[in-house]
Amino acid sequence: MKKRYTVLDLFCGCGGISKGFDIAGYRIIGGIDFNEDATKTFKHNFKEAKVFCSDISTIDNAQIKQSYPKVDVIVGGPPCQGFSSANRWQKEKDDPRNKLFFEYLRFVEVLNPKVVMIENVRGLLTRDNGYAKERIETLLTEMGYVVNMRILCASDYGVPQDRRRAIIVALREDIAKEKFDYDSIRIKPKVTVRDAIGELYSFEEVASSERALKSAPDTPFRKYLRRADNIVPDHEVIYPAKIVQERISHVPQGGNWQDVPSELWPSSRSNRHSSAYKRLKEDEQSCTIDTGNAHSNYFHPLFNRIPSIRESARLQSFPDEFEFIGSRGSKYKQVGNAVPPLMAAAVADKIREYLK
Repeated sequence: MKKRYTVLDLFCGCGGISKGFDIAGYRIIGGIDFNEDATKTFKHNFKEAKVFCSDISTIDNAQIKQSYPKVDVIVGGPPCQGFSSANRWQKEKDDPRNKLFFEYLRFVEVLNPKVVMIENVRGLLTRDNGYAKERIETLLTEMGYVVNMRILCASDYGVPQDRRRAIIVALREDIAKEKFDYDSIRIKPKVTVRDAIGELYSFEEVASSERALKSAPDTPFRKYLRRADNIVPDHEVIYPAKIVQERISHVPQGGNWQDVPSELWPSSRSNRHSSAYKRLKEDEQSCTIDTGNAHSNYFHPLFNRIPSIRESARLQSFPDEFEFIGSRGSKYKQVGNAVPPLMAAAVADKIREYLK
């Protein structure tokens, strides 16, 4: 039986990273986030975890040690927009945009985990000619970690979505002298939009928010997604305004706003973003799932509506057993803000080799 290394998730959101580590056989012992619905979702899905809904700066060192006495891995996505060559080192700690990143490092200092994993926007690694990347690496190196970072694409790890994120892995010097090897993370076959949501098409006219699938899953990814009882929660189908339905009805799979007849727009514009009124393609991966609902830019491959909460969650690689707490808008936001669990699981599997 695999040893279940312990994980603390800071800025945890609903728990996308944690779900990935859970899939990889880790034990999720804690989560901290400022969003109330997100922490309720986290606690609902990780029953053992000690969860705080608060600003992490309000949790003092003694409380950290008492709440999480043994942590093998700290994960999370702290904001770090304030690292700038114009700011210089002496000012970066005073920049309010960096406050939460330094609070994240305080947890690392207090708990001294074997591994630290940070997730962030892909622009972090190139911003300001790489200054932010270099400062973060320097700070973690000074704390006794061997640091490496890479932009990863979720679709390489079995996620039906082309989402790219910066992943930083810092290994404590006593468990690894060499940097984390991203190149040896196992690449998985591509999964399509149809693989993720095709078996839900038959529910389009069913007037229930919880539906049960009747047939057995017919692909490995669908088998992974299914709950034991085959119920599909949060698949409430809501259609937009008639004019929006009319516009999107003209858009083929893979098309966008440019396929909409000009007379259906209230004014003439040629500068809309290419993602506006984009219809997903069944045989490809989804674009990045965002946090909106009524204003989302991407539409269902067949129907003239945006994907449901569950369809969005499946495109993020959340299994159906993972349930979200909160209003419809809050659930969409939680799904869109999450790291795809299967991408996190791929990184977690590789991290386990160093922990051994």
